Order: sequence, then structure tokens, then C-alpha cells
Amino acid sequence: MNDFPNLKNPIHFIATLGAIGKLPFAPGTWGSLFACILFIFLSHFVSQIEILIIITIFFSIWICEKASSELIEKDHKSIVIDELAGMWLAVYPAIFYNTQDERVTFAILAFCFFRVFDIFKPFPISYVDKNVKGGLGIVLDDLIAGVFAGLISIAAMSLLFA
Repeated sequence: MNDFPNLKNPIHFIATLGAIGKLPFAPGTWGSLFACILFIFLSHFVSQIEILIIITIFFSIWICEKASSELIEKDHKSIVIDELAGMWLAVYPAIFYNTQDERVTFAILAFCFFRVFDIFKPFPISYVDKNVKGGLGIVLDDLIAGVFAGLISIAAMSLLFA
């Protein structure tokens, strides 16, 4: 498909997070930053943020499946909704910290660790990236990166705020 993403197509528009994925330099990083900021904003207004995360994960898988169905390169660099799902998992533990400084520090750590895992794809992220196909494969490697980033951020926080 030569016209991907076609932002007039609602599936493409959502998959690119409103054209963030079309940014010429580091679209995944911009998508992750947008996801982090959006999560922080929503966490102040949504009392059951866990439900929103679960819905977002399944919705992201569906969107990625639809957006990539006609592409040769299935995990196209413009598709960044998978970063949103993974980043939300990474930053989720921030809501359990008591002070604003702790929450901000956690969000920064989670963002940085998420980008490292998403870019370098250590095992098992690389295995999933290469072997799991479709929308699930596009999103699952980011979810694993998000879990790793969240866990390492928790460990780092215990050292920083001990």
C-alpha cells in the first residue's frame, strides 16, 4: 500500500495517533512521549485507569491488525498506537507513588527505560517481534517492553527514594 498512512482513513489516523507516526524523526519516541503525557492527564480524571489500559491494549491490537493488513512491512514505523499501549503499562505504577516528585521521577524513568527496550529489543522482546504476527505481534513486543520498563523503574525508585 503506497499511500500509508492515509490520514483520511480513520484506522490509519488512529494507528498513527493522529499523525504523530508521520513525524520524520523518531516517530516511536514522539508516540511514547504523547502516550506518557496522555496517561498522566487521564490518571487525574479516570478512577479505574486499569480498565482503560486493558481496553486500550485490545483496541490497539485490533487497530494494528486492521492498519497493517495490506502492508508489506507489517510493523510500519508510522504505526505508533502500539507505543501507547506499552507506555501505559510502563508508567502505570506511577499512580501508586505518594508525592508529585516521585510520580514525575517514575514517569521519566519509565519513559527512558521503555524507549531503550523498544529500540534495542533484548530477548524476549526480539523473539516476539520476529515471531508473533499480526496486530498481536505489533503490540505484544511493546507490552513486554512496557512491563520491563515499569519493573526496572520500580527498582530504580527504591534506590532513589530509599
